[in-house]
Amino acid sequence: MKTVLIVEDDLINARVFSKILTKRAGLEVKHTENVDEVMQIAHDRAADIILMDVSLSHSIYQGKPVDGIKITQMLKANPETANLPIILVTAHAMEGDRENFLQQSGADDYISKPVVDHQQFVDQIMALLSRE
Repeated sequence: MKTVLIVEDDLINARVFSKILTKRAGLEVKHTENVDEVMQIAHDRAADIILMDVSLSHSIYQGKPVDGIKITQMLKANPETANLPIILVTAHAMEGDRENFLQQSGADDYISKPVVDHQQFVDQIMALLSRE
């Protein structure tokens, strides 16, 4: 069974995503916004894909506040975790944000919140998982 790591500071969003992914796609789901845990899970290959919230309001790494873009950059820069697919999830869905965030972070894909089309959400994640 494939595992999705949800890195999200909004518990309601995390629960909604988790429910959609377990019920519709039969995926296992982990959730954390603790950056050390995210790094450990990625290094241990304990997730097959990461859904990364762009604006994490409480995330600290090595004493500094970090957002989803920075965490993604760190994961993509490390040869051990560079191939782990990461989908940015954000409410910042203005024109040009998708391209800007993907280019900045090195992430593999982008989903804007709120997720209205649950099947499209699942399809987008499954498409990236099947490339593995």
